[in-house]
Amino acid sequence: MPTLSPSNEASPVAEVTRRRLVRTICWPSWILVALMIPLGMVAASGPTWLLFAPFLVSLVVLGLPHGAVDHLVLLRLWEKPLRLGPLAAVIVGYLAIAALYLGGWYLAPGAAFVVFIALTWFHWGQGDLYNLLALFDVRHLDDRWQRAGTLVVRGGLPMLVPLLFFPDAYREVAHLVTARIDPDALDRLGWVFGTTFRMAAGGAFVGLIAVLGLRGYVHGDPGARRGWWIDMGETALLFGFFALVHPVLAVGLYFCIWHAARHIARLLLTDPKARAALRAGREGAAWRRFALQALPLTLGALVLLGGLHRLVPDPPTTVPEFVGLYLVLIATLTLPHVVVVLWMDRREGVWRSKP
Repeated sequence: MPTLSPSNEASPVAEVTRRRLVRTICWPSWILVALMIPLGMVAASGPTWLLFAPFLVSLVVLGLPHGAVDHLVLLRLWEKPLRLGPLAAVIVGYLAIAALYLGGWYLAPGAAFVVFIALTWFHWGQGDLYNLLALFDVRHLDDRWQRAGTLVVRGGLPMLVPLLFFPDAYREVAHLVTARIDPDALDRLGWVFGTTFRMAAGGAFVGLIAVLGLRGYVHGDPGARRGWWIDMGETALLFGFFALVHPVLAVGLYFCIWHAARHIARLLLTDPKARAALRAGREGAAWRRFALQALPLTLGALVLLGGLHRLVPDPPTTVPEFVGLYLVLIATLTLPHVVVVLWMDRREGVWRSKP
């Protein structure tokens, strides 16, 4: 299992692999997000289904599949063989955690939605933190406080910034997600969409970005500013993206081309054969291997979505309503997925301060 230790970071092989991942994953995501700012603003005036298209695509491309090899990752972390017994134990435990959370959606969908936002905030933040540490020379993230603040900022860009600039659209999406179970689930959360809360939250968030940026610049290595500039540049790019593009389109695109793609790159590094393919410059072979590994549980998740469609009191009849139900499935699978990634963080030294 690769770690973020200094010896690993200094490895010439690791350096070659990092450069290839930056070229094939990071550069495309930067370019696509930048291009989608003007295109996304135009798309907001188009047909409604266009805004939801990235979520529909994510059913089979990048989005849903990016968590479909968690069972294999756990076996690699525990150094267990790919046998029926360990595999069944992992899958049963994974589904049990998901089922508990799904029960929460039926009992208290409003509270379950808040938990979903908090989980996604944390998870997307931890994903960006890992990539900054693994792919770039980020000397300004050498202590846990700076890393924790970066996690909060990076997760808040897709989860908080759309609320600040598109409160009505944010409320509509929240209603789409909860209305299939309880149409009145958001009655107690109206204050979140009000001006007072959004101004306070926005001010605190911008202040945190400024403090982290200044602290990182002052305490970082003056001879290694490239990582700081990449961190600040990505933060500015994503802030502009989520402030200007309709949240449904922006979050759907981010889910696929930013978060899921980068997480899959991380997963490739946990697979010795995929890692060897990356090292040899055969990126396509590594990605095809991942796609085959993810296919069975991606199909299984689609079956679960079909079952959920039959179980909810008010089944969806439109594209937006279907995406709302799909987000309930994503939420249900996010909890065990976060548990797996937390274990990955521990094994790979994400929270271990550099000497």
